Amino acid sequence: MNAKQAFYLGLRAVMPLLAGVAPFGVIYGVVALQSGIPPPAAMAMSSIVFAGSAQFLLAQLVGVGAPPLLTAGAVGLVNLRHALYSASVAPILAHLPRRWKMLLAYLLTDEAYAAAIPHLLVDAGESRSRHAHWILFGSGFGLWAGWQVATLAGVLIGAQLPSDLGLDFALPLTFIAIVVPMIASRALLAAAVTAGAVAVVLAALPYKIGLFIAALAGLAVGAAMTRKAA
Repeated sequence: MNAKQAFYLGLRAVMPLLAGVAPFGVIYGVVALQSGIPPPAAMAMSSIVFAGSAQFLLAQLVGVGAPPLLTAGAVGLVNLRHALYSASVAPILAHLPRRWKMLLAYLLTDEAYAAAIPHLLVDAGESRSRHAHWILFGSGFGLWAGWQVATLAGVLIGAQLPSDLGLDFALPLTFIAIVVPMIASRALLAAAVTAGAVAVVLAALPYKIGLFIAALAGLAVGAAMTRKAA
C-alpha cells in the first residue's frame, strides 16, 4: 500500500458517516446564526474549532451572553475526549515529524477516528503503521470538507429563516442521539444519569453554568465507578 492508496482508504472509510454529519452541520449553522453569531464567524468556527458538539455548546453560550472564561472552560471540557483518541494513535504515529502530528491532531475527531482506527493496525498480517498517517489524514480531511459544506448550507439556510423560529430543541436532540448509543457500560450509564440529573437540578443557574457543573459531576461519577470496577 502506498500513500495515495492509504489516503483514499481513509477517505472511503469516512464517507458513510457523512450522511449523519451533514444534518448536524446544517443545524449548527442555523443555530449559530440564531444565537447572534455572524455568518463569517460561524464559518470560521467550523474551520478553526472543527468540533461539532463544542461548536453547538459555544453557540448556545454565546447566545445567552456567558462570560468568555466560562465559555472556554466548557468547550475545553467537552473536547477532553479527543485526548483519549490521541493517546490511542500516538504509538502508531510516534515516528512522524511535528508538522504531521499537528495536522492530524487538528483533524482528529470522533467520526474520523472511528472510521480510521480499524485500518491502522493489521490487515491480512501486514502492518499498515508505515502509512497510518495517510489513512488518518484521508478520514480527517473527508470529514473536515463535509463539515465545512454542511455548515455553509446551514448558514445560508439560517439567513433566510425568521430569527424567532427557535431551533434550540435541535441541540439536546442531537446530543441524545450521539450519547445514547455510546452508553455501553455501567460507568457510562452512571455518568450520563448523573450529568443529566445535575443539569436538570441546576437549570436555573445563569449562563448555563449548570451544564458545566453537570459535566464535571458526570465525569467524577464515571471515573469513580471505573476505578471501583478495576
